Amino acid sequence: MEHDWNGQYLRGELPWDTDEPDPHLTELVRSGVVTPGRALEIGCGTGTNAVWLAGQGFDVVGVDIAERAIEMARAKAGSVPRVSFRRADFLVDDAVRGPFDFVFDRGVFHVFDEAADRARFAARVAGLLRPDGLWLSVVGSTEGPPRDEGPPRRSALDIVTAIEPALEIVSLRTSEFHGDTAGLRAWVCLSRRRTMPARPSTRRA
Repeated sequence: MEHDWNGQYLRGELPWDTDEPDPHLTELVRSGVVTPGRALEIGCGTGTNAVWLAGQGFDVVGVDIAERAIEMARAKAGSVPRVSFRRADFLVDDAVRGPFDFVFDRGVFHVFDEAADRARFAARVAGLLRPDGLWLSVVGSTEGPPRDEGPPRRSALDIVTAIEPALEIVSLRTSEFHGDTAGLRAWVCLSRRRTMPARPSTRRA
């Protein structure tokens, strides 16, 4: 059954919406690893991260599958320059056009249960990035105690299997979510568009 993301925004059920830019994103920008350029936020929600990036000098496109999220993001942005929002299903819509220097998602890659969909997501990101462009993804982790709620859990193997064929993984580290999901474990994955294909895993004769 397809998830009713728009309904959650209409009901105000937004445990992922911290109303503060994601600390993993701000750390990456403030450290100079990512410098201003053309940026895409997938699953932009109410626009907090996209508006923050615009304030740092990025030209930002934010997309979300929920129409209500886009309405809220546009209201939040007001007259802030260099940021725009559009409703799109990232996996199937061609409305988003690259190239981008930087792509960010907080908790979108991990919503897909099927490995094929996660691989398609990664390949779509790779196709929108400039050569050496970077993608930062914050992903629910299989680490931590049992829980019945919160972000979907993906293993490090899930992440690498999906991403490595399309992009070079620069770093994959453990961290935590912030806001209403504070304390829940997360993976922070930074990857780069490939300039050459990944080589097959070695087998010794």
